Amino acid sequence: QVQLVESGGGSVQAGGSLRLSCSASEYAITNYCLGWYRQTPGYAAEAVAALDTDGRASYADSVKGRFTVSKDVAKSTMWLQMDDLKPEDTKLYFCAADYRPPGAAVCDIDAVMSLAYTGRGAQVAVSS
Repeated sequence: QVQLVESGGGSVQAGGSLRLSCSASEYAITNYCLGWYRQTPGYAAEAVAALDTDGRASYADSVKGRFTVSKDVAKSTMWLQMDDLKPEDTKLYFCAADYRPPGAAVCDIDAVMSLAYTGRGAQVAVSS
């Protein structure tokens, strides 16, 4: 069972920045497809970013150019750097992960919502 814990959420004004962290069980992010999604309670979740085992990132159009996903395998940690935040970015953000052996399915933005493991979320609030 992979354990994921998000941190770094908070409140900022529009145009500001936040960095979310996702700490994983030891070795959990090696050979794992990683991703972030966000949700407002009562509404459908939206995939935000994906990071494959080779470090290639993909993003939702709504955040492209503003958000950056990265990881440090040695620290078993993934980050989501969020810049130029907008009020519509106000949501609960979740990190997600799933094992991807060599030759397995593609890990891109379309795969995020099917990843098997997820954390409990971190709230981001952006005021205008």
